[in-house]
Amino acid sequence: MNKILITYATRTGSTAGVADVITKTLREHGAQVDVIPMQEVTDVTSYQAVIAGSAIQNRQWLPEAVEFVQAHQSILNQKLFAMFAVCMTLAMKNGESFRPQILEWLAPIHNLVRPISENIFAGALDISKIPSLSDRLKFRLSVLFGVWSEGDHRDWDAIQAWAESLPAKLT
Repeated sequence: MNKILITYATRTGSTAGVADVITKTLREHGAQVDVIPMQEVTDVTSYQAVIAGSAIQNRQWLPEAVEFVQAHQSILNQKLFAMFAVCMTLAMKNGESFRPQILEWLAPIHNLVRPISENIFAGALDISKIPSLSDRLKFRLSVLFGVWSEGDHRDWDAIQAWAESLPAKLT
């Protein structure tokens, strides 16, 4: 494997944590990996492969993640590209039943570039990290009514398993 870029967009750090696990796993497999927040990536041409991840808010990847794919679309379509999303909807009661719907929310990205692999993972909810007061209030009410619970809902085994599957796909 040549050099791989792992890039991500996050609001509260959950997606960065997923990117870190993927990075560690690929490095253990001998890959040379750079992990860089999407807003800091200026060029992807030197990478053999790109793995991009974003939190999902309002049923879509974060705006800077969509902008990243749009800005680098032609190059990404010439490279091995994998993607992941972190979505609190999966942490809801019966959240797994929403997986097909969540995949539909990724259609704008699929219309730009075709991933060789993709996955979605539940996130973590730490209301104190939510920047907007109104959003913090909404989440507090959602927790109160049992829609979500605070805490880390990321399935580290599933994240690790997906990361372990990537080396074979990225060569």
